[in-house]
Amino acid sequence: MGSALTAIGLPVALGIIMFGLGLSLTPRDFARVAKHPRAVIIALSCQLLLLPVLCFGLVLLFNLPPVLAVGMLLLAASPGGTTANLYSHLFRGDVALNISLTAINSVIAVVTLPLITNIAIAVFLPGDETLGLQVGKTLEVFAIVLGPVLLGMLIRRWRPGFADGMDKPVRIASVIILAVVIVGAIVSNLEPLLENAGRLAGITVLFCVLSLTVGYFVPRLFRVERPQAVASSFEIGIHNATLAIVIAQTVIGSVEMSLPGAVYGVLMFFIALAFGFGLRAADARASARPRAAERTP
Repeated sequence: MGSALTAIGLPVALGIIMFGLGLSLTPRDFARVAKHPRAVIIALSCQLLLLPVLCFGLVLLFNLPPVLAVGMLLLAASPGGTTANLYSHLFRGDVALNISLTAINSVIAVVTLPLITNIAIAVFLPGDETLGLQVGKTLEVFAIVLGPVLLGMLIRRWRPGFADGMDKPVRIASVIILAVVIVGAIVSNLEPLLENAGRLAGITVLFCVLSLTVGYFVPRLFRVERPQAVASSFEIGIHNATLAIVIAQTVIGSVEMSLPGAVYGVLMFFIALAFGFGLRAADARASARPRAAERTP
């Protein structure tokens, strides 16, 4: 029952999530990059180049078994999740930039995700030809990622009123289905999950913290404004763990490879929340200093 729920429910949940993203997108969201080109270029560079390198270093540092190592890099190669928009809104980030980054990242991931995953498999599982994302499986990734998004965008273009009306129900449905599917996935894979939870908790927490930190402070180093840096932080720190799990289980056919995404998918919400409150506290302290200095005789 659990495995059937996972096999059917996970792709359905991901499809609904990506369809909901498409319903919220217009061509302007892709064109908006011209407004903040520096923020977009830096965020994408961190996401596509720096994070896989950092993840590779963490995998070696934690000495993960080969299949879990590939699972971590599959997670690192996954684009930002749509939940990043909510966190960005809560902590005063540029939500419009989040939407644009998610849209662009989802398109680029069709190429970069299979590439990074295949490199990871070649490094950690050399000679295993059954696990790679060859042309057929890459096309499957393309359909999983972009198919629902394009459908949602077409519906928004043709029936904008319907798209606006469906936005909230689709969001609620995706959360409910995803929660049911995660419970089913945990139940059906309880033994390997418990067996690896200890070794995966440390690396996934550290990877999430590093992703959020890189996403905020690297743009700030390049003088990107705070709202855009906050958007970048949550876009980079909140990966689409559902996509990583779906590709591992349904495209590649490895439950064990999906475990890093499953652990990360649960922990990232709490870590991102703590990080957001940390940013807010730091901003409060920074704004309090000038006022204290003014009151000092």
